[in-house]
Amino acid sequence: MQPILFKNARIINEGISFEADLLVKDGLIDKISKTGISDNNYTIVDAQGLWLIPGVIDDQVHFREPGLTHKATIGTESIAAVAGGVTTFMEMPNTIPNAITQELLEHKYQIAAQSSPANYSFFMGTTNDNIEEVLKTNPLNVCGIKIFMGSSTGNMLVDQPDILEELFSKSELLIATHCEDEDTIKQNNHIYHEKYGDKIEPRFHPEIRSREACLISSEFAVDLAQRHNSRLHVLHITTLDELSLFSNELPLKEKRITAEVCVHHLTFSAEDYLTLGNLIKCNPAIKYLEDRNALWEGLNSNLLDIVATDHAPHTWDEKANPYFKSPSGLPLVQHSLQQMIEHSINGNITLERMVEKMCHAPADCFRISKRGYLREGYFADLVLINPSKSYTVSKNNILFKCGWSPFEGKTFTSSIHSTYVNGNKVFDGNSVQFEKPGMRLTFER
Repeated sequence: MQPILFKNARIINEGISFEADLLVKDGLIDKISKTGISDNNYTIVDAQGLWLIPGVIDDQVHFREPGLTHKATIGTESIAAVAGGVTTFMEMPNTIPNAITQELLEHKYQIAAQSSPANYSFFMGTTNDNIEEVLKTNPLNVCGIKIFMGSSTGNMLVDQPDILEELFSKSELLIATHCEDEDTIKQNNHIYHEKYGDKIEPRFHPEIRSREACLISSEFAVDLAQRHNSRLHVLHITTLDELSLFSNELPLKEKRITAEVCVHHLTFSAEDYLTLGNLIKCNPAIKYLEDRNALWEGLNSNLLDIVATDHAPHTWDEKANPYFKSPSGLPLVQHSLQQMIEHSINGNITLERMVEKMCHAPADCFRISKRGYLREGYFADLVLINPSKSYTVSKNNILFKCGWSPFEGKTFTSSIHSTYVNGNKVFDGNSVQFEKPGMRLTFER
């Protein structure tokens, strides 16, 4: 691999921004220098006027393969990911079949090893009756185990208290949870169905999948983790009420209980159902403006640790169904970084804090080996951003297999200039091309 020298970049990394050169050799960051690096016949990338950040690590995506490949595949969605500056993803187990045995889990790794330009890891799934399989999971090369403590995924709902106690007491891996209370949601479904029949509008989604449903389940998960000293990571927090469950008193690496917030919950609020309808229907639901404002406060105060997408594509025809038949989830992984840059421009978050929450924090939270930072000796997962070139989302440049985005028609101030994975250029600003797939993540645990 020819060494690559990035000249005169504005590096945004570890809480500061500065002008420097960065040299990549053999897929690793070899040197970072504020005083300049001589070219020595390296491949030169003129980064004058561009921002250079670590590749985004998205700790929650649904790439649908195997079994739901009419919606997406590991290949199509990872291509969209790197076009959006996401160089690493962690994918969820609710595919068909569910990844609930070691063999089924390994099969997904084999698919990614052939088709993904991005680096990857896959969560081991849990059910009410597979705890022995779950406990076989290798913490050194699997990101964690996933527990659905809500009704989003049907057969993967874990709702037996004794099973949950055993999982939390015995698992040495990070436990990632989807927290919504099943009984509360069922009661709300019944109430609204009795009142409106099949003509329920999407604007009622945050009332059906309510604040109360989230809080009851999140409280239960946190209580389990505290009693068993488990390593708990609560995914996609959506409410003001849940923030009191988390702490900012310790550095992230020392926390036993951490939390994630998603781009769409930071971007949309309940009023957006009136224009976007089922396109922003997701679980847990996008809630109210006061919740969104509280999420920003929680993120900037370190009560919330990570920004992710919960990228969950469905076809346009599926989303066009009436409320009860329209599946929950929306595609975001191609545009999450640009949307967060817009939030920075609007004063919601600094660029340095954005990089922390999207790049550094996932690496620290999951203890990923040699990724998430621009450091000498780390893998060269890099994104160059052009802050002066706008980018409009359209059908012509959406790379998700589903072919639509809630941001369609939106013009971002910035654009992704190029993306590098393990030192290999995989996106040139126009198209994705790669000879080498990404790498399976390893963890320092």
